[in-house]
Amino acid sequence: MAVYKVTVATGDMVEAGTNNSISITLVGTNGESRQTTVSFLFLPGKERSLSVRCGQDLGPIVLIRLHKWRLFLEDAWFCKEVRVTAPNGTLYRFPCYQWLEGVTTVEVREGSGKKLVDDKLQILKEHRRQELAARQEAYRWKNFAQGWPRCLNVDSIFELDSNIQFSRIRATNFTGFLIFQGASHFLSGFLLRRTSWNSLDEMRTIFSRTQGRDIGGCL
Repeated sequence: MAVYKVTVATGDMVEAGTNNSISITLVGTNGESRQTTVSFLFLPGKERSLSVRCGQDLGPIVLIRLHKWRLFLEDAWFCKEVRVTAPNGTLYRFPCYQWLEGVTTVEVREGSGKKLVDDKLQILKEHRRQELAARQEAYRWKNFAQGWPRCLNVDSIFELDSNIQFSRIRATNFTGFLIFQGASHFLSGFLLRRTSWNSLDEMRTIFSRTQGRDIGGCL
């Protein structure tokens, strides 16, 4: 009997957690584990730990499969990473950093950087091929107009996978930043100014105040 210690970490952003069922399968060079349930509840920024028991040693763990099942209502989950400790103490890290939506299975490779030539196992070669095909499908291009740069072949950003879309958190931050900028320019007398600038020094005075606020906000 080989026992693997598994820790699953959820991202710390808003709505990263889920109440859907999450299970995991470990895949090693000598075989794979049975599908084991991790939990039915994940909270943002928290970790879940479990033991995965196998009838034999799986060898080096090369990838994991995360399975998401919808119990009642759909509840997307953002997986940060998974850590697996083998019976001999070897620690394997699987950085995920993506949303899982609907009923789905996602394969995540072990975090060591490897080139195509380093993939000796057929399962890793097939994983790389599928990942490339998925990216080619996601990033299709079209010509918007003759002479213009190419753009994504979608009619709306909502057609894109959630892992490709601009995050709601960043969008909220930018919206807040724009509101702050507008208020700053209004208070500086920039937005409602109806006359010409009297001098370059006057312009420098207003914009230096605005830039100082911007820098403070970024820090």
